[in-house]
Amino acid sequence: MSTWSRTLDALVRERGPALFGYAFVLTGSADAAEDLLQDALVRTFRSGRGSRDLNSAHAYVKRAISSAFIDSGRRSAARPRTVTQEGLEPATTPDHAPASAAVADLHAALLTLPPRERACVVLRYLEDMPVASIAAELGLAVGSVKRYTADGVAKLRQLQLDVDFTQTETVPVWEGR
Repeated sequence: MSTWSRTLDALVRERGPALFGYAFVLTGSADAAEDLLQDALVRTFRSGRGSRDLNSAHAYVKRAISSAFIDSGRRSAARPRTVTQEGLEPATTPDHAPASAAVADLHAALLTLPPRERACVVLRYLEDMPVASIAAELGLAVGSVKRYTADGVAKLRQLQLDVDFTQTETVPVWEGR
């Protein structure tokens, strides 16, 4: 078995659910998340970047997911869409506790944000990444990341979500990972 094949196998086995969860939070659809993850894996391993260690491959695939998601947002900007509550997939757990409602509300609200704002908010508050790391991940200036994050949070606050974006541990953890 080749080096890239072993790395790909280990990545999908050990980090696949986390990568899928990240793609799902960005897209809002299991099908779109699967497609986005598959495209990111192909992009990464086709170019030979994924043939390194597991952590490097994970970072490249995550960056490819972010880039592909933002690129798809640019293409679909000419065709705006409305996200409704019916567009969300049903919860996978039979418990309809308030915590799952908060996660669903947050997810629905995130889907209303433009791609770059959504990516910045998700990386900052759900992935708990520092601004400089987000800038490196998305290929943006630090000031741009701050602006996209601030704009995204302002829009989410207008929706009157019961989430405190000043402390990352108060944001509901996405259970889909």
